[in-house]
Amino acid sequence: MEQQPNAIPGTDALIRYCGTFTPLLAERAEGSYVYTTDGRAILDFTSGQMCSVFGHNHPDIVAALQRAGDQPIHLLSAMLSPAVLELCQQLAALLPEGLDRCLLLNTGSESNEAALRMAKLSSGGFEVIGFAGSWHGMTAGAQSYTYSLTRRGYGPAMPGSLMIPPPYAYRCPVQHCKGTCDHTCLEAGMQLCDQQSVGAYAALIAEPVLSAAGIITLTPGYVARLRELCDERGLYLIFDEAQTAFGRTGHNFAFEAYEVQPDLLTLSKTLGGGLPLAATISSREIEEDCYEKGFMYVTSHVSDPLPAAVGLATLNILLRDEMAARAREMGTYLKAALLELQERHECIGDIRGAGLLLGLEVVADRHTRAPSPELGSRIADRCLELGLSMNIVRIKGYAGVFRIAPPLTITREEIDLGISILDQAIAEAVAQP
Repeated sequence: MEQQPNAIPGTDALIRYCGTFTPLLAERAEGSYVYTTDGRAILDFTSGQMCSVFGHNHPDIVAALQRAGDQPIHLLSAMLSPAVLELCQQLAALLPEGLDRCLLLNTGSESNEAALRMAKLSSGGFEVIGFAGSWHGMTAGAQSYTYSLTRRGYGPAMPGSLMIPPPYAYRCPVQHCKGTCDHTCLEAGMQLCDQQSVGAYAALIAEPVLSAAGIITLTPGYVARLRELCDERGLYLIFDEAQTAFGRTGHNFAFEAYEVQPDLLTLSKTLGGGLPLAATISSREIEEDCYEKGFMYVTSHVSDPLPAAVGLATLNILLRDEMAARAREMGTYLKAALLELQERHECIGDIRGAGLLLGLEVVADRHTRAPSPELGSRIADRCLELGLSMNIVRIKGYAGVFRIAPPLTITREEIDLGISILDQAIAEAVAQP
């Protein structure tokens, strides 16, 4: 079999699941760095897959893993352990009343599947609304309401899959406003859903910051109106906080920035601090209704003790080290540095986001806002060559947007280094013929 360009030797036994693999082999990781087998240190501005929120191999998480190895690692799905009970109780205590019941799973896809099944069972409907550009998972249900790059070629989505445009103020999806969203996209999108609906609404699922869509933040006023529109239609509001929870946006949970709370909340990525752990959280009323109706969600690793023990360590780090406050502080520092870069480089069209989840949009022309995903890709490739891992969204119609999400433990010196590398990479990529 012919190797891909720059392929890593030995990948001929792998199913290629993400296009091309990154041309390096990671040997170890610690803090803000990934270290390769050839001795390179790569500064990680993505926290792995946005999961190692408190840095790679945090010593508290490693210690929790070691302790958990002396306890049950896996049990019958209906059998519980102290770690599972304690983590669910601590999450419920940290969250406001109305988010009281917890189910522990492994991935964001699973937690969204469970939330969607509960919403459908409780509401009696099956129609679910998602945002254009959203990403909620790769399993059949979650994928049906993921309006990103992953839909084509796999057959029909779930019946009742509906979509509304995001409040992408920099590139208004209904070509109405420029720079400041006045919620026209929301009103028009919901009207279109009403026209398509067969009268069986179940839920609307959204990230508080639409990440795969290019770091599009939802404002308090937008979310308040979204809540009203959901209530008018009997839609359960599901917040998918895979990337935004555990301090990332400057709050323990991103929805705390609004005067609105969801009916169901899903957590993943950050909850495990780099380990596969996710949670679906609902109100007592929804859980009791679903239980009475025979709710079933049995997987091989539901309520496993080992990841729950890690989740307890992650939760402890969040609260003990005041990570939300640290994200606000370091996010302000990083955003200021990015804005300085914007003054020097015409190809930086927009800087947006919250806390340490920031977006940098690359354009061909700042005045026309013409997208330049090709330039964005060249910048990302050059960054990696220089020792900085950056993630860029490459969705047709969404230009090239860097998702910048370093560990919340990152230092100012590491941010300065990353900015220096990015500065050099942009200059060299722009100069490239």
